[in-house]
Amino acid sequence: MTSTEDTIAAIATPIGQAGIGIIRISGPLSLEIAEKVFKPKTPQSLLKSHRLTMGYVCDPHSGDVIDEVLLSFMAAPNSYTREDVVEINSHSGYTLLSGILAILMDLGARMAKPGEFTQRAFLNGRIDLSQAEAVVDLMNARSERGLVLAAQQIRGSIKRDTEALRKKAIHILANAEAAIDFPEDDVEHLFRDEGAEFIEKNLVQPIDNLINAHAGRIWVDGINTVIVGRVNSGKSSLLNRLLNEPKAIVTDIPGTTRDVIEATFNISGIPLRIMDTAGLREVKNEVERLGIHLTRQKTAEADLLLIIIDRSRPLNRDDRDILAQCENKKALVVVNKIDLPPSEGYTEKADFLNRFTTVEISALTGQGIDRLKKAIHDAILSDDVLAVTTSHAVPNLRHRKALKTARKCFLNASIKARSNAPMEIVAFELISGLDHLGEVTGQTIDDEVLNSIFSQFCLGK
Repeated sequence: MTSTEDTIAAIATPIGQAGIGIIRISGPLSLEIAEKVFKPKTPQSLLKSHRLTMGYVCDPHSGDVIDEVLLSFMAAPNSYTREDVVEINSHSGYTLLSGILAILMDLGARMAKPGEFTQRAFLNGRIDLSQAEAVVDLMNARSERGLVLAAQQIRGSIKRDTEALRKKAIHILANAEAAIDFPEDDVEHLFRDEGAEFIEKNLVQPIDNLINAHAGRIWVDGINTVIVGRVNSGKSSLLNRLLNEPKAIVTDIPGTTRDVIEATFNISGIPLRIMDTAGLREVKNEVERLGIHLTRQKTAEADLLLIIIDRSRPLNRDDRDILAQCENKKALVVVNKIDLPPSEGYTEKADFLNRFTTVEISALTGQGIDRLKKAIHDAILSDDVLAVTTSHAVPNLRHRKALKTARKCFLNASIKARSNAPMEIVAFELISGLDHLGEVTGQTIDDEVLNSIFSQFCLGK
Protein backbone atom coordinates (compact mmCIF):
# COMPACT_ATOMS: atom_id res chain seq x y z
CA MET A 1 0.00 0.00 0.00
CA THR A 2 1.33 3.42 -0.89
CA SER A 3 1.79 6.03 1.83
CA THR A 4 -0.83 8.76 2.16
CA GLU A 5 1.36 10.96 4.35
CA ASP A 6 3.48 12.48 1.58
CA THR A 7 2.52 14.96 -1.11
CA ILE A 8 2.08 13.75 -4.68
CA ALA A 9 1.93 15.56 -8.00
CA ALA A 10 1.35 14.62 -11.63
CA ILE A 11 0.25 16.00 -14.97
CA ALA A 12 -3.50 15.31 -15.11
CA THR A 13 -4.07 16.03 -18.82
CA PRO A 14 -2.73 14.19 -21.88
CA ILE A 15 0.63 15.39 -23.14
CA GLY A 16 0.40 17.25 -26.44
CA GLN A 17 -0.61 20.49 -28.06
CA ALA A 18 -3.80 21.79 -26.47
CA GLY A 19 -5.32 24.89 -24.95
CA ILE A 20 -4.48 24.03 -21.35
CA GLY A 21 -2.59 21.50 -19.30
CA ILE A 22 -3.36 20.70 -15.66
CA ILE A 23 -0.96 19.65 -12.91
CA ARG A 24 -2.57 18.19 -9.79
CA ILE A 25 -1.03 18.20 -6.31
CA SER A 26 -2.46 16.37 -3.27
CA GLY A 27 -1.22 16.00 0.29
CA PRO A 28 -0.18 17.97 3.37
CA LEU A 29 2.37 20.18 1.55
CA SER A 30 0.07 21.12 -1.35
CA LEU A 31 -0.78 24.64 -0.18
CA GLU A 32 2.74 25.34 1.03
CA ILE A 33 4.24 24.33 -2.31
CA ALA A 34 1.62 26.33 -4.23
CA GLU A 35 2.39 29.49 -2.26
CA LYS A 36 6.10 29.11 -3.08
CA VAL A 37 5.60 28.88 -6.85
CA PHE A 38 2.47 30.99 -7.40
CA LYS A 39 2.31 34.78 -7.56
CA PRO A 40 -1.28 36.06 -7.86
CA LYS A 41 -1.91 39.06 -10.08
CA THR A 42 -3.87 40.67 -7.26
CA PRO A 43 -1.79 40.38 -4.06
CA GLN A 44 -3.55 38.54 -1.29
CA SER A 45 -2.37 36.86 1.88
CA LEU A 46 -4.06 33.48 1.44
CA LEU A 47 -5.38 31.37 -1.40
CA LYS A 48 -9.11 30.85 -0.87
CA SER A 49 -10.48 27.33 -1.05
CA HIS A 50 -12.55 26.43 -4.11
CA ARG A 51 -11.70 29.64 -5.95
CA LEU A 52 -9.80 30.11 -9.19
CA THR A 53 -7.02 32.65 -8.89
CA MET A 54 -5.13 34.14 -11.84
CA GLY A 55 -1.42 34.65 -11.53
CA TYR A 56 2.01 33.36 -12.50
CA VAL A 57 4.00 30.22 -11.82
CA CYS A 58 7.55 31.29 -11.00
CA ASP A 59 10.81 29.48 -10.36
CA PRO A 60 11.33 30.10 -6.62
CA HIS A 61 15.12 29.97 -7.01
CA SER A 62 15.54 32.43 -9.87
CA GLY A 63 12.26 34.30 -9.64
CA ASP A 64 11.69 33.81 -13.38
CA VAL A 65 8.07 33.65 -14.57
CA ILE A 66 7.32 30.26 -16.14
CA ASP A 67 3.72 30.80 -17.29
CA GLU A 68 0.51 32.69 -16.64
CA VAL A 69 -1.91 30.29 -14.99
CA LEU A 70 -5.16 29.78 -13.14
CA LEU A 71 -4.68 28.07 -9.79
CA SER A 72 -7.35 26.39 -7.67
CA PHE A 73 -6.94 25.29 -4.07
CA MET A 74 -9.38 22.81 -2.49
CA ALA A 75 -8.98 22.45 1.26
CA ALA A 76 -9.45 19.06 2.92
CA PRO A 77 -11.80 17.29 3.29
CA ASN A 78 -13.78 18.91 0.47
CA SER A 79 -11.63 17.67 -2.38
CA TYR A 80 -11.28 14.69 -4.69
CA THR A 81 -8.83 12.94 -2.35
CA ARG A 82 -10.13 14.45 0.94
CA GLU A 83 -6.66 15.98 1.25
CA ASP A 84 -5.52 19.50 0.43
CA VAL A 85 -5.51 19.60 -3.38
CA VAL A 86 -4.03 22.21 -5.73
CA GLU A 87 -4.55 22.26 -9.49
CA ILE A 88 -2.45 24.45 -11.74
CA ASN A 89 -4.10 25.25 -15.09
CA SER A 90 -1.30 26.31 -17.40
CA HIS A 91 -0.83 26.33 -21.13
CA SER A 92 -0.16 22.89 -22.56
CA GLY A 93 3.04 21.44 -23.96
CA TYR A 94 5.38 18.74 -22.71
CA THR A 95 8.35 20.99 -21.99
CA LEU A 96 6.27 23.54 -20.08
CA LEU A 97 4.34 21.03 -17.97
CA SER A 98 7.43 18.95 -17.25
CA GLY A 99 9.29 22.10 -16.16
CA ILE A 100 6.56 23.08 -13.70
CA LEU A 101 6.34 19.50 -12.40
CA ALA A 102 10.13 19.43 -11.85
CA ILE A 103 9.88 22.57 -9.71
CA LEU A 104 7.15 20.95 -7.59
CA MET A 105 9.36 17.89 -7.11
CA ASP A 106 12.20 20.12 -5.88
CA LEU A 107 9.87 21.64 -3.30
CA GLY A 108 8.95 18.34 -1.67
CA ALA A 109 6.32 16.64 -3.79
CA ARG A 110 6.92 13.26 -5.38
CA MET A 111 5.64 11.87 -8.66
CA ALA A 112 2.24 10.21 -8.22
CA LYS A 113 1.85 6.58 -9.22
CA PRO A 114 -0.85 5.60 -11.75
CA GLY A 115 -4.26 5.99 -10.11
CA GLU A 116 -2.83 7.25 -6.83
CA PHE A 117 -5.16 10.24 -6.56
CA THR A 118 -8.21 7.98 -6.90
CA GLN A 119 -6.60 5.43 -4.57
CA ARG A 120 -6.33 8.14 -1.93
CA ALA A 121 -9.98 9.06 -2.48
CA PHE A 122 -10.81 5.41 -1.74
CA LEU A 123 -8.48 5.06 1.25
CA ASN A 124 -9.79 8.30 2.74
CA GLY A 125 -13.39 7.11 2.44
CA ARG A 126 -14.70 9.52 -0.18
CA ILE A 127 -15.60 6.70 -2.59
CA ASP A 128 -15.78 2.92 -2.37
CA LEU A 129 -13.81 0.55 -4.59
CA SER A 130 -16.62 0.02 -7.11
CA GLN A 131 -16.89 3.80 -7.57
CA ALA A 132 -13.13 4.05 -8.03
CA GLU A 133 -13.24 1.41 -10.77
CA ALA A 134 -16.09 3.32 -12.42
CA VAL A 135 -13.66 6.19 -12.98
CA VAL A 136 -11.75 3.94 -15.41
CA ASP A 137 -15.02 2.83 -17.02
CA LEU A 138 -16.01 6.46 -17.49
CA MET A 139 -12.73 7.29 -19.21
CA ASN A 140 -12.81 4.14 -21.36
CA ALA A 141 -16.54 4.13 -22.22
CA ARG A 142 -17.03 3.69 -25.97
CA SER A 143 -20.72 4.62 -26.24
CA GLU A 144 -23.21 7.09 -24.79
CA ARG A 145 -24.99 4.37 -22.82
CA GLY A 146 -21.62 3.19 -21.56
CA LEU A 147 -21.03 6.69 -20.21
CA VAL A 148 -24.41 6.66 -18.49
CA LEU A 149 -23.78 3.26 -16.89
CA ALA A 150 -20.33 4.30 -15.69
CA ALA A 151 -21.78 7.52 -14.27
CA GLN A 152 -24.42 5.46 -12.44
CA GLN A 153 -21.66 3.35 -10.90
CA ILE A 154 -19.72 6.44 -9.84
CA ARG A 155 -22.87 7.62 -8.06
CA GLY A 156 -22.92 4.32 -6.19
CA SER A 157 -25.38 1.99 -7.97
CA ILE A 158 -23.35 -1.16 -7.32
CA LYS A 159 -22.44 0.08 -3.85
CA ARG A 160 -26.13 0.46 -2.96
CA ASP A 161 -27.01 -2.99 -4.30
CA THR A 162 -24.12 -4.61 -2.45
CA GLU A 163 -24.84 -2.78 0.80
CA ALA A 164 -28.47 -3.87 0.64
CA LEU A 165 -27.31 -7.48 0.31
CA ARG A 166 -24.85 -7.08 3.19
CA LYS A 167 -27.59 -5.77 5.51
CA LYS A 168 -29.79 -8.77 4.72
CA ALA A 169 -26.85 -11.14 5.21
CA ILE A 170 -26.00 -9.55 8.56
CA HIS A 171 -29.65 -9.85 9.61
CA ILE A 172 -29.83 -13.57 8.83
CA LEU A 173 -26.39 -14.13 10.39
CA ALA A 174 -27.66 -12.58 13.63
CA ASN A 175 -30.54 -15.07 13.60
CA ALA A 176 -28.14 -17.96 12.97
CA GLU A 177 -25.94 -16.86 15.87
CA ALA A 178 -29.02 -16.57 18.07
CA ALA A 179 -29.85 -20.17 17.21
CA ILE A 180 -26.34 -21.13 18.31
CA ASP A 181 -26.49 -19.15 21.57
CA PHE A 182 -30.00 -20.17 22.63
CA PRO A 183 -30.56 -23.77 21.52
CA GLU A 184 -33.09 -24.39 24.31
CA ASP A 185 -35.51 -21.77 22.91
CA ASP A 186 -36.19 -23.76 19.75
CA VAL A 187 -34.76 -20.85 17.73
CA GLU A 188 -32.68 -23.29 15.68
CA HIS A 189 -35.74 -25.25 14.57
CA LEU A 190 -37.47 -22.09 13.37
CA PHE A 191 -34.33 -20.85 11.62
CA ARG A 192 -33.63 -23.91 9.50
CA ASP A 193 -36.58 -23.69 7.10
CA GLU A 194 -37.44 -20.01 7.39
CA GLY A 195 -33.78 -18.93 7.37
CA ALA A 196 -32.94 -21.09 4.36
CA GLU A 197 -35.90 -19.65 2.45
CA PHE A 198 -34.85 -16.12 3.41
CA ILE A 199 -31.29 -16.76 2.17
CA GLU A 200 -32.48 -18.11 -1.17
CA LYS A 201 -35.01 -15.32 -1.77
CA ASN A 202 -33.10 -12.32 -0.42
CA LEU A 203 -29.47 -13.23 -1.13
CA VAL A 204 -29.06 -15.93 -3.78
CA GLN A 205 -31.71 -14.66 -6.22
CA PRO A 206 -30.70 -10.96 -6.10
CA ILE A 207 -27.06 -11.94 -6.65
CA ASP A 208 -28.15 -13.96 -9.69
CA ASN A 209 -29.82 -10.81 -11.05
CA LEU A 210 -26.66 -8.78 -10.52
CA ILE A 211 -24.45 -11.39 -12.17
CA ASN A 212 -26.78 -11.63 -15.16
CA ALA A 213 -26.56 -7.87 -15.66
CA HIS A 214 -22.98 -8.38 -16.88
CA ALA A 215 -24.29 -8.44 -20.47
CA GLY A 216 -24.63 -4.69 -20.14
CA ARG A 217 -20.84 -4.41 -20.03
CA ILE A 218 -20.88 -4.27 -23.82
CA TRP A 219 -22.15 -0.68 -23.56
CA VAL A 220 -18.96 0.16 -21.63
CA ASP A 221 -16.35 -2.22 -23.07
CA GLY A 222 -17.69 -2.79 -26.56
CA ILE A 223 -17.83 -5.96 -28.66
CA ASN A 224 -14.53 -7.58 -29.55
CA THR A 225 -15.10 -8.18 -33.28
CA VAL A 226 -12.56 -9.92 -35.52
CA ILE A 227 -12.57 -10.10 -39.33
CA VAL A 228 -11.11 -13.42 -40.51
CA GLY A 229 -10.70 -15.05 -43.90
CA ARG A 230 -8.23 -16.31 -46.44
CA VAL A 231 -5.83 -13.93 -48.14
CA ASN A 232 -7.28 -11.37 -50.59
CA SER A 233 -10.86 -12.13 -49.57
CA GLY A 234 -11.54 -8.45 -48.82
CA LYS A 235 -10.98 -8.19 -45.06
CA SER A 236 -9.15 -4.86 -45.19
CA SER A 237 -11.65 -3.49 -47.72
CA LEU A 238 -14.50 -4.38 -45.37
CA LEU A 239 -12.77 -2.66 -42.44
CA ASN A 240 -12.30 0.49 -44.51
CA ARG A 241 -15.91 0.37 -45.70
CA LEU A 242 -17.31 0.01 -42.18
CA LEU A 243 -15.15 2.88 -40.92
CA ASN A 244 -15.66 5.04 -44.02
CA GLU A 245 -11.94 5.74 -44.07
CA PRO A 246 -8.80 4.05 -45.50
CA LYS A 247 -7.60 2.55 -42.23
CA ALA A 248 -6.00 -0.55 -43.75
CA ILE A 249 -3.80 -0.86 -46.84
CA VAL A 250 -5.59 -2.67 -49.69
CA THR A 251 -3.57 -4.30 -52.50
CA ASP A 252 -3.77 -7.36 -54.74
CA ILE A 253 -0.57 -8.70 -53.17
CA PRO A 254 -1.30 -11.67 -50.84
CA GLY A 255 -0.25 -11.17 -47.23
CA THR A 256 -0.40 -7.35 -47.17
CA THR A 257 -1.90 -7.38 -43.65
CA ARG A 258 0.61 -8.97 -41.28
CA ASP A 259 -0.38 -7.37 -37.99
CA VAL A 260 -3.75 -6.79 -36.36
CA ILE A 261 -5.28 -3.44 -37.32
CA GLU A 262 -7.84 -2.27 -34.75
CA ALA A 263 -10.44 0.50 -34.81
CA THR A 264 -13.77 1.31 -33.13
CA PHE A 265 -17.14 2.22 -34.60
CA ASN A 266 -20.71 2.13 -33.32
CA ILE A 267 -23.75 0.19 -34.44
CA SER A 268 -27.00 1.33 -32.77
CA GLY A 269 -24.94 2.92 -30.03
CA ILE A 270 -22.96 -0.25 -29.27
CA PRO A 271 -19.21 0.10 -29.79
CA LEU A 272 -17.47 -2.55 -31.86
CA ARG A 273 -13.73 -2.95 -31.41
CA ILE A 274 -13.16 -4.33 -34.88
CA MET A 275 -9.90 -5.96 -35.97
CA ASP A 276 -8.57 -6.70 -39.42
CA THR A 277 -6.25 -9.71 -39.31
CA ALA A 278 -3.73 -11.48 -41.48
CA GLY A 279 -5.19 -13.85 -44.09
CA LEU A 280 -5.02 -17.51 -43.06
CA ARG A 281 -2.94 -19.79 -45.29
CA GLU A 282 0.17 -21.96 -45.21
CA VAL A 283 3.24 -19.70 -45.34
CA LYS A 284 7.02 -19.94 -45.07
CA ASN A 285 7.70 -16.25 -44.37
CA GLU A 286 8.41 -15.88 -40.63
CA VAL A 287 6.83 -12.42 -40.34
CA GLU A 288 3.61 -13.54 -42.00
CA ARG A 289 3.61 -16.70 -39.89
CA LEU A 290 3.67 -14.56 -36.73
CA GLY A 291 0.78 -12.52 -38.11
CA ILE A 292 -1.26 -15.66 -38.74
CA HIS A 293 -0.50 -16.91 -35.21
CA LEU A 294 -1.83 -13.61 -33.85
CA THR A 295 -4.93 -13.97 -36.05
CA ARG A 296 -5.69 -17.37 -34.53
CA GLN A 297 -5.21 -15.95 -31.04
CA LYS A 298 -7.59 -13.03 -31.68
CA THR A 299 -10.12 -15.38 -33.28
CA ALA A 300 -10.21 -17.50 -30.12
CA GLU A 301 -10.76 -14.40 -27.94
CA ALA A 302 -13.41 -12.75 -30.14
CA ASP A 303 -16.97 -11.99 -29.04
CA LEU A 304 -18.08 -11.85 -32.69
CA LEU A 305 -16.44 -13.12 -35.87
CA LEU A 306 -16.99 -11.82 -39.39
CA ILE A 307 -15.87 -14.63 -41.70
CA ILE A 308 -15.10 -13.28 -45.16
CA ILE A 309 -15.73 -15.58 -48.12
CA ASP A 310 -14.74 -14.45 -51.62
CA ARG A 311 -17.46 -15.85 -53.84
CA SER A 312 -15.51 -15.00 -57.02
CA ARG A 313 -13.03 -17.78 -56.16
CA PRO A 314 -13.76 -21.46 -55.49
CA LEU A 315 -13.90 -22.45 -51.83
CA ASN A 316 -10.63 -24.04 -50.78
CA ARG A 317 -9.19 -25.76 -47.75
CA ASP A 318 -8.31 -22.46 -46.05
CA ASP A 319 -11.96 -21.35 -46.25
CA ARG A 320 -13.20 -24.64 -44.84
CA ASP A 321 -10.63 -24.66 -42.03
CA ILE A 322 -11.70 -21.15 -40.99
CA LEU A 323 -15.38 -22.12 -41.04
CA ALA A 324 -14.67 -25.23 -38.97
CA GLN A 325 -12.73 -23.22 -36.37
CA CYS A 326 -15.65 -20.79 -36.01
CA GLU A 327 -18.38 -23.43 -35.82
CA ASN A 328 -19.08 -22.95 -32.09
CA LYS A 329 -18.47 -19.20 -31.99
CA LYS A 330 -20.86 -16.31 -32.51
CA ALA A 331 -20.15 -15.60 -36.16
CA LEU A 332 -21.54 -14.17 -39.38
CA VAL A 333 -20.42 -15.28 -42.82
CA VAL A 334 -19.87 -12.27 -45.06
CA VAL A 335 -19.94 -13.32 -48.71
CA ASN A 336 -17.89 -10.63 -50.47
CA LYS A 337 -17.42 -9.48 -54.07
CA ILE A 338 -21.01 -9.80 -55.23
CA ASP A 339 -20.08 -7.19 -57.83
CA LEU A 340 -18.19 -10.01 -59.60
CA PRO A 341 -19.61 -13.21 -61.13
CA PRO A 342 -19.60 -16.16 -58.69
CA SER A 343 -17.05 -18.91 -59.24
CA GLU A 344 -18.22 -22.05 -61.00
CA GLY A 345 -20.14 -24.37 -58.69
CA TYR A 346 -19.99 -21.90 -55.78
CA THR A 347 -23.62 -22.34 -54.65
CA GLU A 348 -23.48 -26.13 -54.65
CA LYS A 349 -20.27 -26.21 -52.63
CA ALA A 350 -21.25 -23.49 -50.14
CA ASP A 351 -22.60 -25.83 -47.45
CA PHE A 352 -21.82 -23.19 -44.83
CA LEU A 353 -24.93 -21.32 -46.01
CA ASN A 354 -27.00 -23.67 -43.84
CA ARG A 355 -24.73 -23.44 -40.80
CA PHE A 356 -24.19 -19.70 -40.41
CA THR A 357 -26.15 -16.50 -40.80
CA THR A 358 -24.93 -15.19 -44.15
CA VAL A 359 -24.88 -11.70 -45.64
CA GLU A 360 -23.81 -10.90 -49.20
CA ILE A 361 -21.92 -7.66 -49.80
CA SER A 362 -19.47 -5.84 -52.00
CA ALA A 363 -16.84 -4.15 -49.87
CA LEU A 364 -15.67 -2.35 -53.01
CA THR A 365 -19.02 -0.73 -53.93
CA GLY A 366 -20.73 -0.73 -50.53
CA GLN A 367 -23.62 -2.88 -51.72
CA GLY A 368 -25.12 -4.87 -48.83
CA ILE A 369 -23.25 -3.00 -46.06
CA ASP A 370 -26.49 -1.81 -44.46
CA ARG A 371 -27.74 -5.41 -44.38
CA LEU A 372 -24.48 -6.45 -42.74
CA LYS A 373 -24.83 -3.77 -40.05
CA LYS A 374 -28.37 -4.97 -39.36
CA ALA A 375 -27.13 -8.57 -39.07
CA ILE A 376 -24.38 -7.49 -36.65
CA HIS A 377 -26.98 -5.56 -34.63
CA ASP A 378 -29.24 -8.63 -34.40
CA ALA A 379 -26.32 -10.93 -33.49
CA ILE A 380 -25.10 -8.88 -30.54
CA LEU A 381 -28.27 -7.28 -29.18
CA SER A 382 -29.86 -10.13 -27.25
CA ASP A 383 -32.81 -9.57 -24.92
CA ASP A 384 -30.66 -9.49 -21.77
CA VAL A 385 -28.51 -6.75 -23.26
CA LEU A 386 -31.52 -4.70 -24.33
CA ALA A 387 -32.98 -5.07 -20.85
CA VAL A 388 -30.06 -3.23 -19.24
CA THR A 389 -31.17 0.27 -18.30
CA THR A 390 -29.50 3.04 -16.38
CA SER A 391 -31.04 1.74 -13.16
CA HIS A 392 -29.14 -1.55 -13.37
CA ALA A 393 -25.75 -2.18 -11.86
CA VAL A 394 -23.31 -3.52 -14.43
CA PRO A 395 -20.60 -5.44 -12.57
CA ASN A 396 -17.17 -5.88 -14.06
CA LEU A 397 -15.20 -9.13 -14.12
CA ARG A 398 -13.79 -8.64 -10.59
CA HIS A 399 -17.22 -7.84 -9.19
CA ARG A 400 -18.78 -10.89 -10.86
CA LYS A 401 -16.11 -13.19 -9.45
CA ALA A 402 -16.71 -11.88 -5.92
CA LEU A 403 -20.50 -12.08 -6.35
CA LYS A 404 -20.35 -15.64 -7.67
CA THR A 405 -18.22 -16.73 -4.71
CA ALA A 406 -20.58 -14.96 -2.28
CA ARG A 407 -23.55 -16.66 -3.95
CA LYS A 408 -21.90 -20.06 -3.53
CA CYS A 409 -21.35 -19.39 0.18
CA PHE A 410 -24.94 -18.25 0.75
CA LEU A 411 -26.32 -21.22 -1.19
CA ASN A 412 -24.16 -23.54 0.92
CA ALA A 413 -25.57 -21.89 4.05
CA SER A 414 -29.12 -22.54 2.85
CA ILE A 415 -28.39 -26.17 1.92
CA LYS A 416 -26.62 -26.87 5.24
CA ALA A 417 -29.44 -25.24 7.21
CA ARG A 418 -32.02 -27.51 5.56
CA SER A 419 -29.84 -30.63 5.98
CA ASN A 420 -29.46 -30.18 9.77
CA ALA A 421 -25.75 -29.41 9.60
CA PRO A 422 -24.35 -27.76 12.74
CA MET A 423 -25.44 -24.12 12.97
CA GLU A 424 -21.81 -23.08 13.39
CA ILE A 425 -21.16 -24.25 9.81
CA VAL A 426 -24.20 -22.32 8.55
CA ALA A 427 -22.91 -19.19 10.28
CA PHE A 428 -19.42 -19.76 8.84
CA GLU A 429 -20.82 -19.88 5.29
CA LEU A 430 -22.78 -16.67 5.90
CA ILE A 431 -19.67 -14.91 7.23
CA SER A 432 -17.68 -16.08 4.19
CA GLY A 433 -20.40 -14.74 1.88
CA LEU A 434 -20.29 -11.38 3.68
CA ASP A 435 -16.52 -11.20 3.21
CA HIS A 436 -16.84 -11.77 -0.53
CA LEU A 437 -19.58 -9.14 -0.83
CA GLY A 438 -17.17 -6.77 0.89
CA GLU A 439 -14.65 -7.36 -1.90
CA VAL A 440 -16.94 -5.54 -4.34
CA THR A 441 -16.84 -2.27 -2.43
CA GLY A 442 -13.36 -2.78 -0.95
CA GLN A 443 -14.36 -3.42 2.66
CA THR A 444 -12.56 -6.77 2.65
CA ILE A 445 -9.74 -6.82 0.12
CA ASP A 446 -5.97 -7.18 0.31
CA ASP A 447 -3.32 -4.64 -0.67
CA GLU A 448 -2.08 -6.67 -3.65
CA VAL A 449 -5.50 -6.60 -5.31
CA LEU A 450 -5.90 -2.88 -4.55
CA ASN A 451 -2.55 -2.02 -6.09
CA SER A 452 -3.39 -4.12 -9.15
CA ILE A 453 -6.68 -2.27 -9.63
CA PHE A 454 -5.21 1.22 -9.33
CA SER A 455 -2.21 0.40 -11.51
CA GLN A 456 -4.66 0.29 -14.46
CA PHE A 457 -5.31 4.01 -14.09
CA CYS A 458 -3.44 6.70 -15.96
CA LEU A 459 -1.01 9.10 -14.29
CA GLY A 460 -2.72 12.08 -12.74
CA LYS A 461 -5.99 10.26 -12.01
